[in-house]
Amino acid sequence: MIIRFFDLLFSLIALVVFSPIFLLFAILISLNDGGSAFYKQVRVGKNNRNFTLLKFRSMKKDADRSGLLTVGNNDQRITGIGKFLRRYKLDELPQLINVFKGEMSFVGPRPEVRRFVDLYTEDQKKILTVLPGITDWASIYFINENEVLAQSDDPEKKYIEEIMPEKIRLNMKYIQNRNLGSYFKIIFLTFIKIFK
Repeated sequence: MIIRFFDLLFSLIALVVFSPIFLLFAILISLNDGGSAFYKQVRVGKNNRNFTLLKFRSMKKDADRSGLLTVGNNDQRITGIGKFLRRYKLDELPQLINVFKGEMSFVGPRPEVRRFVDLYTEDQKKILTVLPGITDWASIYFINENEVLAQSDDPEKKYIEEIMPEKIRLNMKYIQNRNLGSYFKIIFLTFIKIFK
């Protein structure tokens, strides 16, 4: 498929070009608290199969034990370097490896943890028929999701009842109109949103 060709081409080029930045961030993260530079989390991918999603670690070691959702940039679990990485979405860079391996695409529904996927209806599970992505319409629309959750008395409830259904609706929109044009449009708009 043509989209897979561009995924492979762009991820290979980006991994080569950004390798010095990868090394720099890895050193800075490790120096910050002595932990691993990478954060690994099991997410649900195409055909409802688990895979290991990679990120630069932006939170303190074992931070996910106190909750799966990040609530705002002032979340006490976020490290100093982590705030910078999150601001420009640089913590997502290691997912280029997931894309290169064929576990993800540049564009597709953001992969969820199993706990949230288990709440999907049968119709909503249609978003599991395509590769998950680094970005999608929902990522653009909910670029400030962490801040929205930080304002809620019950962030997880708000996510499950309000944000997640809307994300799924936007993902369905992508699946129904999935083509090379929307692929490049979403990538372009993502960069615009991040640097605006």
